Amino acid sequence: MLSRYFRITENQTTVRRELLGGLTTFMTMAYIVVVNPQILAQAGMPTDGVLFATCISAAAATLVMGLYANYPIALAPGMSLNAYFTYSVCIGMHIPWRTALGVVFLSGVLFVLLTVTRVREQIVNGIPGALKHSTAAGIGMFIAFVGLRNARLVVANPATFVGLGSFSDREVQAACFGLLLTIALMARKTNGAILLGILGTTAFGIARGLAHWPAAFVAWPHPAGTLLQLDLRGALHLGLLEIVFAFLFVDLFDNIGTLVGVCEQGGFVKEGKIPRVGRALLADAVGTIFGSLTGTSTVTSYIESAAGVAAGARTGLANVAVAALFLVAVFFSPLAAAIPGFATAPALILVGALMTQSIAQVNWSDFTDALPAFVTLLATPLTFSIATGLSLGLISFTVVKVAAGKYREVSPLLWILTLLFILRYVYLAAA
Repeated sequence: MLSRYFRITENQTTVRRELLGGLTTFMTMAYIVVVNPQILAQAGMPTDGVLFATCISAAAATLVMGLYANYPIALAPGMSLNAYFTYSVCIGMHIPWRTALGVVFLSGVLFVLLTVTRVREQIVNGIPGALKHSTAAGIGMFIAFVGLRNARLVVANPATFVGLGSFSDREVQAACFGLLLTIALMARKTNGAILLGILGTTAFGIARGLAHWPAAFVAWPHPAGTLLQLDLRGALHLGLLEIVFAFLFVDLFDNIGTLVGVCEQGGFVKEGKIPRVGRALLADAVGTIFGSLTGTSTVTSYIESAAGVAAGARTGLANVAVAALFLVAVFFSPLAAAIPGFATAPALILVGALMTQSIAQVNWSDFTDALPAFVTLLATPLTFSIATGLSLGLISFTVVKVAAGKYREVSPLLWILTLLFILRYVYLAAA
């Protein structure tokens, strides 16, 4: 039955290989079970509720991808989008996390509508490659900056705005130990390197008296703190539309980029297209709605799925294994709550480093591509806002293309987005 449903033989794989691939994928992305609650807790959300939402939404979206699209691509709350949720929306804009969850829900509904009408595919095709690549790299820089700040390796400086932290700080020392450990594990291509690095850093912190063992390792989940806590009425306020667009825009390219990358690695791309791409895109839409209802930020595909594909996974059966492991992880909230911020900081730094590799695909020899890519890459971490980086990059793209006489490269979609972003800055200036 498994062979027929998942087309095991047709995809030249075996049940054992699929399960091994699923385990490999889970090990490489399991750090999200620890890191996501840590990040969203800074927005005021209860850690145990977020952990439950993280695992449940990841399991639900991963199952949709596996059972409906039959791809070994796992999903979970996105690292870039949880940072935007916490630092830009909740902290930067002073928006309550319940209202922000309502915004996530609205963006999920839009994901569904845009997917079934095939608009998401058209939007992806309409955005220039330079902006796609620089957006991913800019988000990577943003996440790495957050990690450096959490590790206290980068601190505020009244003379230079930012400066190097003090290595006499024992938490800085612990973070540096974790960074070196995780780098070594990743360099040796150890499965679950990031998760092992987090656990190793936590153990180091416990040994030095910087952290404490959890009272228990297993506990019954407590979802009430975040379950159905979203504020839809607040999210429907007109001023939050730009946030809905930012969630939509960032997830759009993050998800598509992951799908293309993993599908190319697994040999799923046929004649330049991804079969069943509509079904695959629906998975993150369903996951995002489910996540907002349970209490977490936007759900997206994970590039770590490439590790499972490298281990032999070729069908959605691997995703079934990943989903089952996420459900088991629900019961380990005490362990996640005991992990200190300096232990997850190295994970943020190195995930950010991995995301910046897409900048190599920008045509730097063409100034009209290089400038908007540079603006996006620089503005995202320095303004501490993914939305600002995206908007400034898009405006600069339109301006430089028109100035160079290449106005034909500016599509009607880009003209509309540029105008909307300019009006946004005019409105902010007048406010």
